[in-house]
Amino acid sequence: MAPPEAVVFDLGKVLVDFDYSIAARRIAARAEMGAPDIQAFIDHSPLLFHFETGRMTRDEFFAEVRSATGFQGTIQEFAEFFSDIFTPIEPMVRLHSELRRAGIPTFIFSNTNELAVGHIRSRFPFFRDFDGYILSYEHGSMKPDDPLYDVVEAKTGRRGPALLYFDDRPENVQTGSRRAWRAVQHISPDESRKAAQHAGLLK
Repeated sequence: MAPPEAVVFDLGKVLVDFDYSIAARRIAARAEMGAPDIQAFIDHSPLLFHFETGRMTRDEFFAEVRSATGFQGTIQEFAEFFSDIFTPIEPMVRLHSELRRAGIPTFIFSNTNELAVGHIRSRFPFFRDFDGYILSYEHGSMKPDDPLYDVVEAKTGRRGPALLYFDDRPENVQTGSRRAWRAVQHISPDESRKAAQHAGLLK
């Protein structure tokens, strides 16, 4: 089998780690609700789903969170508190750089939102070095549902085994596998590097 023609990376827990408890603590410092309840609200209310599928604007999301938590700050403060939760996973950033140097097209494929992407784009230079971005909030759909995978195939111009795909969520990997992508569940940087080598993209 020929090597893949493009590599598709999930973002959270693959290229960047994140911790919403950081956001909860910072928001709580300016709110009436405590940090554990704020984190539970972020994790379990439908608001984040609506925000990450583009059904809610940034201003609408802020207004709903402010109403629920009693947050007293500005939208600019909230945006910083909510999105400054990421750290690069450096071995995966290096893996991506090696693929780029080898001339392999690469793409970001993420369930995410406007605030997170704006923060990552401004803070982490590696994020700018992809051929394209398939972001849930821009397309009204989230993984593991097929419509967003359709966008990947349209954006990359490739399908099936021409795509090598890394994602930490097994349900997302399963959809890729069902479409005959070379879908790999990201467990560790070492395992993902081995998968790229096994696919014939790296020595």
